[in-house]
Amino acid sequence: MTHATIRRALLGAVLTLAAPAAFAQNAPAQDASSTAEQTIAAMTKIFGDHPGKRSNHAKGVVVEGSFTPSKDAAALSKASVFSGAAVPVTVRFSDATGLPEIPDGAPEANPHGLSIKFRPADGSEMDVVTNSLKFFPVATGEEFRDLLVAITRSGPGAAKPTPVEQFMAAHPAAPKALATARTPSSFGRQVYNGVNAFVLVDAAGKRTPFRYRIVPVAGEEILSADDAKAKGPNYLVEEMPARLAKGPAAFRVEAQIAQPGDSTKDSTIPWPEDRRFVDLGTLTLTKAVPDSQTAEKALLFMPNNLPDGVEVSDDPLIDARVQAYAISFGRRSQ
Repeated sequence: MTHATIRRALLGAVLTLAAPAAFAQNAPAQDASSTAEQTIAAMTKIFGDHPGKRSNHAKGVVVEGSFTPSKDAAALSKASVFSGAAVPVTVRFSDATGLPEIPDGAPEANPHGLSIKFRPADGSEMDVVTNSLKFFPVATGEEFRDLLVAITRSGPGAAKPTPVEQFMAAHPAAPKALATARTPSSFGRQVYNGVNAFVLVDAAGKRTPFRYRIVPVAGEEILSADDAKAKGPNYLVEEMPARLAKGPAAFRVEAQIAQPGDSTKDSTIPWPEDRRFVDLGTLTLTKAVPDSQTAEKALLFMPNNLPDGVEVSDDPLIDARVQAYAISFGRRSQ
């Protein structure tokens, strides 16, 4: 697979999704027993087999800290994670692709991921999975399937326009989404977006559709292509533990509130920036875990792992991601 083809594979590396059955046309029969397995098979075909690693976002670093909710969050949701007391969190930052040795400054390492596991005292865990794209390249599992298949068919010998070039032309949101990916100076200096919509539910049952945005308190700091290329291969995963050894890294966890007419089921459509943003609280990261590789192998972030007071929306990609995450977790745990 050429460098350019792997670069295009970022469109399939934004989130680990479950692709429908068309990949079975090119995959061995044992890889075609479920849609989630077809996705992992496609990822493996693109990035290679790396036992013990995630099929996507394979390279990362795990840190710990706490989340302190705001009063506005408690007004929007009855979830205990927003009730007022600080909540312990485990966070994983990651590079894109299924390549565990990818250089952190490579264009292919975009978009970066930020996943959070909230652990309130009552045991009602909540997972949040975000990345640094402003919106997702495709809206449905079927389109994601087509993208994966196009990537696997677009090797060095593919005729022009290649299948992935044809896909991009037919899905204008895909190249636009990819164009929003940028390389930061630190995992702690990048904005992360929840491209899927979820729903906050208050004590009276009022439902508020929203999307997450996680903003570094220190501000976003983006590198030029030349500066990113000059960085060491592991500068992001090494910098975060070093940063936390000197002091905390903080993020504002925000909810972008949908207005009537805003699509909650199409992740290719960003909501206008004039939509209201509510401060849900502050994420304060304080230390790296002693053995990040062991910790990240055991961690599973599921977008539907939600407490009472937070619900999934009608976005079909949420369930698709859940299915594939489970398969990937099972494989790396063997």
